[in-house]
Amino acid sequence: MRRTVRTRVRRFGEDGLLDARADALAGEEPLEVRLDGEQFTVTMRTPGDDVELIAGFLLSEGIVTDWAQIRQVDFAAGIDPDGTRNLNVARVSLEPGTWDPEVYRARQVYTSSACGICGTASIEAVQRSSAFPILLDAMSEDGPVAAPLVTAKTLLGLPDALREEQTLFGSTGGVHAAGLFRLVREGAGVADRAELLAVREDVGRHNAVDKVIGWALQQGMLPLHDTVLQVSGRASFELVQKASMAGIPMLSAVSAPSGLAVDLGREQGITVVGFNRGTRFNAYSHHERIV
Repeated sequence: MRRTVRTRVRRFGEDGLLDARADALAGEEPLEVRLDGEQFTVTMRTPGDDVELIAGFLLSEGIVTDWAQIRQVDFAAGIDPDGTRNLNVARVSLEPGTWDPEVYRARQVYTSSACGICGTASIEAVQRSSAFPILLDAMSEDGPVAAPLVTAKTLLGLPDALREEQTLFGSTGGVHAAGLFRLVREGAGVADRAELLAVREDVGRHNAVDKVIGWALQQGMLPLHDTVLQVSGRASFELVQKASMAGIPMLSAVSAPSGLAVDLGREQGITVVGFNRGTRFNAYSHHERIV
């Protein structure tokens, strides 16, 4: 797969040209998704893990909730002008009755690598109801909150654990990453260890998350109530929304969250953590899960 592209680069310093050498860039290509013959979306992504990307995207959009609803993903339609197969067109067949194309007519058909909700007609359409709501059974200042409980030390270790697996970032420096961690605890106790389940990388932060939750959908692991989603960038509204659609109760980011991301976290019962770097982090919603 075309995950990286080789190029020539000239390096400069304050005194002028230093050298010329080969370099690696992250691949970015369009992926057109057709649902039951209907053009659904075109998203810019780093090629690779495309079936997971499609599955996670359909879950995020509220179209599927189970891997069994996806009958087939066929890439045979993606052909370049010279006749070679490019794997950039996916024809997806869903089980009858899974979705209503008329409901999605208002959606535009282009999603950039920078934004995962740019093609949605309205903010109301983005706030989809999750089939895997976070279970809430105790009150906090943000509203009801529930397990899992996790130590601050465990959360602080997630960015480094994710970074160690970012092989594509290591060679290009130009991709985002998302890691899904299972919280390991004894009985109903506090989790003091996190087990890495999956890491995916992509030029789009939303694509990286879709690939991770798409993997979990394939594995039959939803809802992901005992997990934390660690991302390499900021915590945007769309990432909190995707966590909600998969039943993930905690989202941790190395950078800042947006105001709308925090509002949605409070509403959906998700612990939103930002600036998770080194020896400290900020908890913006449902902090009672952290002990």
